[in-house]
Amino acid sequence: MEMGAFSISLAVKDIHASRDFYEKLGFEKFGGDIDQNWLIMKNGDHLVGLFQGMFDKNILTFNPKWDHNAQTVEGTPDVRDIQRDLKAKGVKLIEEADESTTGPAYITLEDPDGNPILIDQHV
Repeated sequence: MEMGAFSISLAVKDIHASRDFYEKLGFEKFGGDIDQNWLIMKNGDHLVGLFQGMFDKNILTFNPKWDHNAQTVEGTPDVRDIQRDLKAKGVKLIEEADESTTGPAYITLEDPDGNPILIDQHV
């Protein structure tokens, strides 16, 4: 199952310190707004989201229909297709997308160790 671009969304205490740290590792700002306490940092195909005060835990994030440059990838599964597949496999979802809609939507689940997973479609 194609899940789209992968990133880790980090719950950070100080977004400025986190930005400075990841810049030292070669990451550059790719998106976001530091004044709103969130940034997307990129190094090659690697994406790290920095979020201050938005999440309690770090989150594994997948973006269906996007590549690592936030470009639409045609012919890849919609988040609702992924949702149906996961439910058919017995995966418990915490939040579900409305099956009667199209376009942007998301689902959430946790792995067996309680790590949050966000499947967040923007197109």
